[in-house]
Amino acid sequence: MKKVGIIMGSDSDLPIIQKATDMLKSLEIPFEVHIYSAHRTPVEARDFALNARENGFGVLIAAAGMAAHLAGAIAANTTLPVIGIPCKGGMMDGLDALLSTVQMPTGIPVATVALNGGANAALLAAQILAVSDADLAAKLDAKRKNDADVVLKKDAGVMDRL
Repeated sequence: MKKVGIIMGSDSDLPIIQKATDMLKSLEIPFEVHIYSAHRTPVEARDFALNARENGFGVLIAAAGMAAHLAGAIAANTTLPVIGIPCKGGMMDGLDALLSTVQMPTGIPVATVALNGGANAALLAAQILAVSDADLAAKLDAKRKNDADVVLKKDAGVMDRL
């Protein structure tokens, strides 16, 4: 199975990344996590992206706040799918990160999840990998069914609580 590469711009993004790694662990998907900044360590970020395919990665996730150029910088240096997680913080409370992540120029796409959407980034990465992995697709189907069962169980008991 291909690995998921996770890059965060700062260790302050770790709580968001933890949601992603927890989800990947639950689906038994291998991953690596690194701290590379688009601005402070651009050479290392570029090298990671350039070599990602050869290093066994199938999808990359990049989380950053404020200017949030990390996902775009990663995507500019690979043709692997890149999922951006805009992180809340700063004067605009994440709006700047969201816009920086989602507004990519034609030819350099970045899939973008919600602000602080670590779990959904991991699920999207899993869905991308599951296109060519029937076992992973079955795990995702089972997770969806379980998630639905949890909601239906709560539905069945809601009137008892009121």
